[in-house]
Amino acid sequence: MVDVSAKAVTVREARAEGRVDCSAEVVALLGAGGLPKGDALAVARIAGLQAAKRTPELVPLAHPVAVHAVEVDIAVDEDPARPGVRIRALVRTADRTGVEMEALTCVSVAALTFVDMVKAVDKRTTITGVRVTAKSGGRSGDWSVDD
Repeated sequence: MVDVSAKAVTVREARAEGRVDCSAEVVALLGAGGLPKGDALAVARIAGLQAAKRTPELVPLAHPVAVHAVEVDIAVDEDPARPGVRIRALVRTADRTGVEMEALTCVSVAALTFVDMVKAVDKRTTITGVRVTAKSGGRSGDWSVDD
């Protein structure tokens, strides 16, 4: 594990996103509240929040950081050509190391949970595009996919 004790405590933030492609049937059931396991969006959101806080337990060399804020946004994409959900996470801390892994873990576990919630209806759900989209704070400064 890298020694971060000499680093300054600064406000750090990371954003990540991902997508779960699924059938139009799943999207319709989301809107109608008809999935067999219940509210997939709410359960996936809570799973993402929990996962961000438990990242060091899942990623062996990730530092335990004080997670001060986590936001999870899950939006349904009803486009008939590519139905699914888009998952975005924002994680914030004031610590010695960044929270990119926490943001990625949040999105990944939210996506996995969504798949688990809908697999009885659609066994072909696919998780795609999980990536960090922005980070700020720390010695390396700010970064965004839009830069």
